[in-house]
Amino acid sequence: MKKEIIQTKDGSTTFYLPELNETYHSKNGAIQEAYHVFIKNGFSLFEGHELLRTGEAKPISILEIGFGTGLNAFITSLESQNNNQTVDYVGVEAYPITQEEALTMNYANQIDASKNEVFQKIHQIDWEIPIQVNPTFQLTKRKQLFQDIVDVEVFDLIYFDAFGYDVQPELWSDEIFEKMFIALKSGGVLVTYACRSVIKNSMISAGFKIEKLPGAPGKREMLRASKQA
Repeated sequence: MKKEIIQTKDGSTTFYLPELNETYHSKNGAIQEAYHVFIKNGFSLFEGHELLRTGEAKPISILEIGFGTGLNAFITSLESQNNNQTVDYVGVEAYPITQEEALTMNYANQIDASKNEVFQKIHQIDWEIPIQVNPTFQLTKRKQLFQDIVDVEVFDLIYFDAFGYDVQPELWSDEIFEKMFIALKSGGVLVTYACRSVIKNSMISAGFKIEKLPGAPGKREMLRASKQA
């Protein structure tokens, strides 16, 4: 499928798919959206949680639904090191972009040019194999349809970053959110940029408790769903 590189309002780039009239990230700011939805309202909930006897934070497991350009994984790898928070990160993508396509994105230059090697490594490592990207961040990229996810109580946090409901409503179905609910540990959290009633209802049907939160720039609201302990 043809991809066009576009610049979003915060200066960061993303891909636009003319055939679907869809972008990989928000046109109002790819990096801003990633930090707001997935770090501020997801990852930050686990900062320093459940300290071990060593005084270090207990490792957390993250599942990303829609690995895409690797932006969310890149930012999380940087945050994990900044906070000394060990992360086991699994990124699921059914139709991966190429390394060459990924490296046309300007995320490292926009965030911290000295971390460009980290962004490159995220895209150069093999799929299906756990790789230590930095001392606190382990990444496994899985080429997999979302419908084929069968993890059971593995993850503390899910970044749900699929293409929008208008483009692929089947990815926001009761079936998918039931799989997400099963994949989360008790007390786990799912965050997404979306906030449609039909999505919220599918989450509730799966067993989640829902919160509406202020959205990233350009969006009024987003959703955070939790699996109650």
